[in-house]
Amino acid sequence: MNPARKKGKRIPRPASSGADSSVDLTRLLDIVAAFPRQRICVIGDFVLDEFVSGEISRVSREAPVLILRRRASEIYPGGAANAVNNLADLGARVVPVGVVGDDEGGRALIECFRRKRVDTSRILRVAGWTTTTKTRFLAGWTHTTEQQVLRVDREPSGELPAAAQELVARRARPAARRADAVLISDYGLGAATPALARGLRAKCVTLDSRFRLLEYRDAGISAATPNEPEIEAAYQARIGTDKAKLEELGARALRDLGVESLVITRGKDGLAVFERDSVAPRHIAIYGSDAPVDVTGAGDTVIAVFTLARAAGASAIEAAHLANYAGGLVVMKRRTATVTRAELEAALRREATAAQR
Repeated sequence: MNPARKKGKRIPRPASSGADSSVDLTRLLDIVAAFPRQRICVIGDFVLDEFVSGEISRVSREAPVLILRRRASEIYPGGAANAVNNLADLGARVVPVGVVGDDEGGRALIECFRRKRVDTSRILRVAGWTTTTKTRFLAGWTHTTEQQVLRVDREPSGELPAAAQELVARRARPAARRADAVLISDYGLGAATPALARGLRAKCVTLDSRFRLLEYRDAGISAATPNEPEIEAAYQARIGTDKAKLEELGARALRDLGVESLVITRGKDGLAVFERDSVAPRHIAIYGSDAPVDVTGAGDTVIAVFTLARAAGASAIEAAHLANYAGGLVVMKRRTATVTRAELEAALRREATAAQR
């Protein structure tokens, strides 16, 4: 028998588990079971993450720099593409809308999606456009942990052409109307914009905006999942360890954006959940270790799970708890990783088993 379903009751949680004691694990498992029935439209900026690993052989004679003997190169979907990848691994029917260049990076991303059986028909390939590629160089010796020593970004040199933006909008609107939820992932590259968001007619729209969170005021956004530095940048303020400042800025962002809920991700300090109809924010401690292996793309996992859970009928706090579990799992993996539905269910069952002891 599934331990989380024993007697169909709410199971008390240990205080160190990463969620408050009132969370209903049976309910969370039911929500995850409904993931494959959800259709999620992802509108955003697709990025290719490349990891080049090697061994340090010696110091160069030409300059005081280390020589890295290349060993391997791996590519992963990043940015909005990472959100798509997570949704696919969670079992959702995902519909990506965005732009790639007619280049090697764009072709690699399309192939990654096709291997996951993701429909790529709404992804626009633009001649002369550069697919944003973030190349991370990792150095180490045999039997040692690799360390990132350099990152090189290849990005478009200008703005996305107006004609391409209009084509993206024309593909996004009908896809958004048919979806159970829409996820907007704005990395500032031009495919996802506040203007596009205002033209959508969708049941639920979630937002992850790297640089212009407050420009989505009154854009029909249901929820947003900024991290703490993004909130600080939006209001030109410092939070640090000041819980009162965090709650002040979170409540302010909730009002300014006009959203139903706001989830601020705080790294090792967990999540803070603000809701329009709630008197006080809810704080959720991190799930798992506070010593992550790799945080690359963790925010994409959080919003993917939060959006999918909301589409499946979860409340904002239930969706935040599930996103917290997923975030705790994904940061213990290397590279730009994803969380599968099976892994999320297994984590919930382990928590239920621990709570029975």
